[in-house]
Amino acid sequence: GKATPMIIVMPDAKTTQLGYFNLIDGSWNYEDYFFKELMPYVEKTYRIKGEKRYRAIAGLSMGGGGTFVYAMHRPDLFSAACPLSAYTGPTTVEQAISDNRLYFQVGTDPEKAAKFVKEHSALELIKSLDKETLNSVRWYIDCGDDDYLYEGNSLVHIALNKKGVKHEFRIRDGGHTWTYWRDSLPEVLKFVSDGFHQY
Repeated sequence: GKATPMIIVMPDAKTTQLGYFNLIDGSWNYEDYFFKELMPYVEKTYRIKGEKRYRAIAGLSMGGGGTFVYAMHRPDLFSAACPLSAYTGPTTVEQAISDNRLYFQVGTDPEKAAKFVKEHSALELIKSLDKETLNSVRWYIDCGDDDYLYEGNSLVHIALNKKGVKHEFRIRDGGHTWTYWRDSLPEVLKFVSDGFHQY
């Protein structure tokens, strides 16, 4: 009863290909697909109000990383962003090169690694955007205290605070598990719903 009726679309981004991000070599352009094909298809096919104020994005783990990146790449499209237990990306070229999950993206090439960090690190994206742009999105960030991604999410919270960006930040007991995310979902849906009714 706390959430308003809404249409929820949950795409699967073949996460073995680093999920929701375009690959640097152009062989997997999921972000382009999401914005140029999936969103227009969904908004044409279903009874959806296609305005920013009625659109939110949320995801967990790698999808939480996609949530950060998409909302910061296209803040004009989303009224709310709710990353849960989010992958926040590497913060340095060295981290990108040493991260085994990114090997097929950047290998040992410092230029590719720098490009990846610039385009996919939540912290770097926060640095690159002004306060007004970041505040045009309502943020709800949630991560468990036993989650291996806790530090990155905490650093994002600190960076947003320092920049004066309004956001909700939740740390609760739990890890990187479906049990944790199921407990998060009612509050996320309420947060999104509250935003839909602000105007």
